Amino acid sequence: MTTDTNTAKTDAKRVSARHDARLRHAGRAAALAGLALAVWLIWREHPLEILHRLRIAGAGLLVAALAHILPMLANAWDWRMLIRGPRRPSFATMLKLVWIRESINGLLPVARIGGEIVSFGLLRQAGVRPATIVASLVADMQLTLISQLVFALIAIGYVLEHVSSDAAQVAAHLAIGMAALVPVLLLFALVQHARPFERAMRAVNRITSGKVVALVGESARTDQSIRMIWRKTGIVVRYLGIWQTLQFAGYALEIWLALYFLGADPTFAQALAIEALIQLVSSIAFVMPGGLGVQEGGFVLIGGLLGFDAPTCLALAGARRVRDLLFYLPGLLAWQWAAGSANRPGGTKRASPGIEESARPR
Repeated sequence: MTTDTNTAKTDAKRVSARHDARLRHAGRAAALAGLALAVWLIWREHPLEILHRLRIAGAGLLVAALAHILPMLANAWDWRMLIRGPRRPSFATMLKLVWIRESINGLLPVARIGGEIVSFGLLRQAGVRPATIVASLVADMQLTLISQLVFALIAIGYVLEHVSSDAAQVAAHLAIGMAALVPVLLLFALVQHARPFERAMRAVNRITSGKVVALVGESARTDQSIRMIWRKTGIVVRYLGIWQTLQFAGYALEIWLALYFLGADPTFAQALAIEALIQLVSSIAFVMPGGLGVQEGGFVLIGGLLGFDAPTCLALAGARRVRDLLFYLPGLLAWQWAAGSANRPGGTKRASPGIEESARPR
């Protein structure tokens, strides 16, 4: 019996290793394809012209990048609101987690979910209950997608009002792409009533003949925690109406500053529209590591609709890459330091090594 169990565990590990290897290869292939697209776009629009505009911006790109701290502050506050109980982390801790989560999702081939997995492990180190953590992450994702959809609808209306009929057709295609997110939002809305975590764990428990019975109770607590968040109407309204709006305005400020220093003459409404639609494109193409190619193409398409030439749009994409390097590379180092602190003498014991290790870059 013991031999059969060990054999089953070994086979499961081999299957998991092969699955991880396929995911890594797929991520690398997607990154190479995106990089090729970005290089082609830059080469087609005269690289020297784009480089010249970046040189004109100079230190202004640093100013635009530093504005990213504003949406990070808003994100840390609204995410913290979703975590209730005596072990709720401090605002400084949540800001650090936002930084690490964005860095992982922004630079690594993790389909924009690796940051959430790592955040789970780090919050467990801080002593937060697993059900509370998962509920906050799920609700944060739900509310963020809802706000993205609302802002994208407003942006498409703005674009349709300010562009020619031909460009309006392109904006209509963007609206069709945005409609693909509606089933996801409906699914999220049903999550709080369908008890998906508990049902999934009960099914796994039956398959494994009761070997994961302890996880069934934890899954039920997770479903209950999600429902409790949504029942707190005041928190949900403040999250969407105040903090998500401030977060979105901070992102738009980055766009406005970058365009200003690149020599364009943008309005803040144009910056808002560009940011809203870029977020939409990034959400649809979430499997692309770092949005390589997709982000550059998105800036050219959306900026073109609003009257900006292609070199300016590609220089704007370059300014966004400057921000990513400035914030996200140190963020990856902060992640490694936080993960390693649990193993140092006097550090907090790691509560969930399997989950945290699964998001490590290989």
